Amino acid sequence: MNLKERGILHTNSSAISLAHRLLDLAVITLSAYVAGTWASEHGMRPEHWVIIFLSLLIFHFLTELNHVYGSWRGERVTDELLKIATYWVLTFATVFMVDYFFFDQSYLSPGVMQTWLGLTLGTLCGYRLVLRSLMHSLRKAGINTRNVAIAGNGMVAQRLAHTISKAPWMGLRIAGFYSDNQETGEEGVPSPTLNGDLDRLMQDVRSGQVDKVYITLGMADQNKINWLVQELSDTTASVYIIPDIFMFHLLHARSESLDGLPSISIFDTPMDGASHIVKRIEDIVLSSIILAMISLPMLAIAIGIKITSPGPVFFKQKRYGMDGKPIEVWKFRSMKVMENGAKVTQATKNDSRITPFGAFLRRTSLDELPQFINVLRGEMSIVGPRPHAVAHNEQYRKLVQGYMLRHKMKPGITGWAQVNGWRGETDTLDKMQKRVEFDLDYIHHWSFWWDVKIIFLTLFKGFINKNAY
Repeated sequence: MNLKERGILHTNSSAISLAHRLLDLAVITLSAYVAGTWASEHGMRPEHWVIIFLSLLIFHFLTELNHVYGSWRGERVTDELLKIATYWVLTFATVFMVDYFFFDQSYLSPGVMQTWLGLTLGTLCGYRLVLRSLMHSLRKAGINTRNVAIAGNGMVAQRLAHTISKAPWMGLRIAGFYSDNQETGEEGVPSPTLNGDLDRLMQDVRSGQVDKVYITLGMADQNKINWLVQELSDTTASVYIIPDIFMFHLLHARSESLDGLPSISIFDTPMDGASHIVKRIEDIVLSSIILAMISLPMLAIAIGIKITSPGPVFFKQKRYGMDGKPIEVWKFRSMKVMENGAKVTQATKNDSRITPFGAFLRRTSLDELPQFINVLRGEMSIVGPRPHAVAHNEQYRKLVQGYMLRHKMKPGITGWAQVNGWRGETDTLDKMQKRVEFDLDYIHHWSFWWDVKIIFLTLFKGFINKNAY
């Protein structure tokens, strides 16, 4: 197979990865130098290099910890840009706080910091876009491509083929499907035509027609998988196994290494590494600002509760937090009685337990305001699945599949289900199933920008709801 087909960059991948790392560090350093000389009256001073060196260490640590410098072939450019932007912003925020608290603030003026932040971010993302565009053009021309054989023709094989066909920038070309029997694919989707059986696959691999082999056989075909792996070990093809995990209802599935032992998560939280840090910073900053803004309205509500009905201002109810750990959720008291035991009756329309002032609080969601204290304490998040009473948890976990997976994230003050209308009384099983469906959809696709979208939607349609009593 000639150099054009095999991929001229493959053998130099380690050198390219090292060059990529060094280029990023050079961008950060040069951007800081330009910012210091252009945006500062005094130019660069020796003390500035301490801050720059610290930023290089932090950025290198974050990118290595999160495996940023892997192969580009299977990663979307938007995912890469989001990762690199996130780690640079986290680096910058850390350096800014260190500079503010431990150094003379004149070391880096606001103008220098802003220029450094923007110039570095723009350059890191900009040169990646240029390189990606160049690689896309080369692969469209047939340079740096790989021929892929798929062992299997069932649902996993179909999904893999669809992924490859809709992403030509990966430079993968399907050489064919191979299986000893016709497998069942997704309903309504015809199974792909076979090029031959697994023996034919081995012939094509040994003849040099195949660069990569993806094994998509089902778990029941363990003997065939073992035979195929053993045969492929006598070739130079790259071999990958895509396990048939689509039989499960996956939640944030990903591969992990346990001291060198590979594993695949079936149900997991998206809150790991930098994601957890970003989410927590988001919660601390927003809840602090909001609590400062609503302190006087909260005082007025507290006075209103004391005037209109006897009893405490706050109601603390036991709920399940992240990973099912019990927490106490704060609310303004809106009822004459406070249920917090093994049996809790949901509020209904014209519920006699609700005070007149409490009805107003519940209808406008003002009774939820004290939960920003829960957010600041780290027990809740501003955006996340709404916490249910413990009694309801125990009831619905037996009725709704995947119900407890809601607890793979912290409960929130507002959520994806709430801004889509699934708020208030869940008097039917169908309503609870829809709420859980939206909660799991949020967890599965979580991102910082989705949180921003939900917060924005809450401002317009999340506070007042006809289903809230």
